[in-house]
Parts: sequence; C-alpha cells; structure tokens
Amino acid sequence: MNVLLSSASNKVPLLKALQSAVKRIDEKGIVTAGDISCHVLTRHLCDEFWQMPPTIESNTDEIISELKRRNITHVLPSRDGELLFWSRLKDTLKKVDIHVIVSDKSAVELCLDKLKFGQYNLASIIPTYNTISEARDHNRTSQPSRYVVKERFGAGSHSIGLNLNENEAIKHANTLCTPIFQPFKKGLEISVDAWLSNNHVVKAAVCRVRELIINGESQITYTLPNGPFVTQVTHTLSALGLSGPVVLQGIITGDELHIIECNSRFGGASTLGIKAGVDSLYWSLSESMGKDIHALPVELASHKITQIRAATDYYL
Repeated sequence: MNVLLSSASNKVPLLKALQSAVKRIDEKGIVTAGDISCHVLTRHLCDEFWQMPPTIESNTDEIISELKRRNITHVLPSRDGELLFWSRLKDTLKKVDIHVIVSDKSAVELCLDKLKFGQYNLASIIPTYNTISEARDHNRTSQPSRYVVKERFGAGSHSIGLNLNENEAIKHANTLCTPIFQPFKKGLEISVDAWLSNNHVVKAAVCRVRELIINGESQITYTLPNGPFVTQVTHTLSALGLSGPVVLQGIITGDELHIIECNSRFGGASTLGIKAGVDSLYWSLSESMGKDIHALPVELASHKITQIRAATDYYL
C-alpha cells in the first residue's frame, strides 16, 4: 500500500494519522506526501515525497503517469481546491487500481458552492441568498435582522463578516469577490467529524467544539460526548450523497441545530474525531480493500476529550 497525501503542506498530524492507519492494514505500507512546494514540513516526516505539479486539468496525464510510476495505490486529497480535480478522476483511476478517497463529483460540487448548499432542500440548513434584498425578504422578524456575509467559494474564514446589520452587510459584501448572505444565528458553533461508506451510510459521527482558533485552524478543540442531533446529522450527510471522511459545521441554538456548511474532506482537527472513535482513515482504506465495512467495530468515547495542538520538535 502506498497512499498519496495530496496537498500535504504542513499537515503533520494528518500525515501521522494516515501512516498509522496504513500500518494497521499493511506493515510494509507507506505514505507519500505530495505538494507543489518542496518547502513543507511533511517532506521531512513522510516515507516518500513528491513535489507535484498543480492539480489542474492540463496536468492530468502527467499526474496519472506519475501515480503509476510511483505505484500509488490510494490518494487522499486534503485541500478544498483540489477536491473537484480528484473527484473527476476517481472512476478513471479506479480502473487502474488506484483508489481516491473523496466523495463523488456532484456531492463535492454541492459542498464547495456555499450558495447552492444553502439552497439545498433540507430544512435544517441555514438559507443562503445572492443579495441582501433576497435575504431581507425571507428574513423578516420583529427585531432588526442580522446577517453573515462571506465568499461563495473557498474556505476564507478570515474574510467572513458576522452579526452585521444591513448597512454593515452591504459594506462588507463590497470587499468580497462573490458575496453571499445568511441570517445570523447566535449559539454554540460545532463541527461534526463523520465517515460515510461508498453507499452514503453514516458509520459514526462525533461532535466537537473549537475553543481556540488561530489563523483559521483549531488549536484547542474538545468533543461533546453522546453529541446531540446525531439523527439529524446522519440524515443530512446521507441526503447530500457524501462518502468517506467529512466535516459538518453547525450552530446549536437552544434545542435546534442550524447547519452552516459541509467540507467533503478530512478536517484540520479531525484527528480528534479519530481519537474519539470515528476511525475515518482506517475505514476508508479498509473499504477500498474490500473489507466488510459494517463488520468493523465502532467504539465512540463516552467522555470528553480535549485536543491541544502545539508545536512539537522532531529530530531526524
């Protein structure tokens, strides 16, 4: 087994988790870290390194040729901007026994487009609008409306505007490329690490809360044992047609869960999900090898687990 971690960058916790999952299946298995830059931390901690060309259509033949030459057996994309590229190649690569751990193209497209996602026919998803007038017309209350304004595409949490009045929302929208508008929901923001089989069945899900975020990444995160809304989350993820590791984002307000968006990939702090029992990387690799995924045990932690991400020294 030779698993390519694409867009490996400085994702050392993910690299280590993937190496562990590989070794559980194949003691001689390795992880190849791939990135367009050679100046990444994972280069020094992986089994092999590949300075890849950009994952764009014009490089498809070169990338496929190199995957074969390197005897890559699996690909795990880890960046939003490459998910569509790999999802389009998924069926082609499967014919040459290279398994891509990503949802199908239609599900990936839906999750990447925050406007389409917010207009998907599920009542628990926070509605999303193209213009402030649309948002105003659908969000009439006795209180002054408050809004979230963000980019339609891309992660870009640094560019989001939260809890804005209408004038503030319009002003912030003018600073964005493709702004979209949502009604602001006050409450506890959660992330849900989940894993779905190839036929879109949720095997397990764990709720967690990001307590400290620096530069868009969780530095302190803790789980919510026996998390609420499991049935709602399970129904939503299956309805979206997802597979493999995913992260759902939502806001808990009282006894309601309002779904914000979904990332159709392994998340920045999803190693905590593995620690809490959502064994997503191992399950993905096992399913691709033909194992009965439903027969593999699920042992979710019944106690709160806190993950603290801090710099660690490695000596080579």
